[in-house]
Amino acid sequence: MPRILVIDDAKTMRDTLKDLLIPNGFEVVEAENGEQGLEMMGQHAIDLVISDLNMPGMDGLTMCSHIKEQGYHAPIFMLTTQTSPELKAKAKEFGVVAWIVKPHKDDILLGGIRKVLKL
Repeated sequence: MPRILVIDDAKTMRDTLKDLLIPNGFEVVEAENGEQGLEMMGQHAIDLVISDLNMPGMDGLTMCSHIKEQGYHAPIFMLTTQTSPELKAKAKEFGVVAWIVKPHKDDILLGGIRKVLKL
C-alpha cells in the first residue's frame, strides 16, 4: 500500500485528504508543518508527499529544499492557494512534480497521484 505524507497546518485539510486517500488504497502519515514533515520523512518510507506551501515555521518550499538536500526521492505535490509562476518554477527545482491550486478537485488529485506512482 503506497504511503503518502500529508503536510498542512490546517487539520481540516489533513482530514479531508485522509478521507480521500485512505478509501482509495493509500496509507497516510500526517504532519502539521515543515519541521514535522522532515521528521516523518526520516521515520517512514514515504512514496509521495502532499504539502501546503504557506505554513508557520518552515514553509513548504524550504521543506522541499531540505527533502532534496537530505537525499529523499519521493515526488512532491504542492497543494496551495498560490498561483505565482515564479513560485511554481522555484518549486520544480526542489522536486515538486505537481502544483495544485486549492480548492482541489478530488479526481484530478487522485489521477495525478496514480500517474506519478504508476498505479
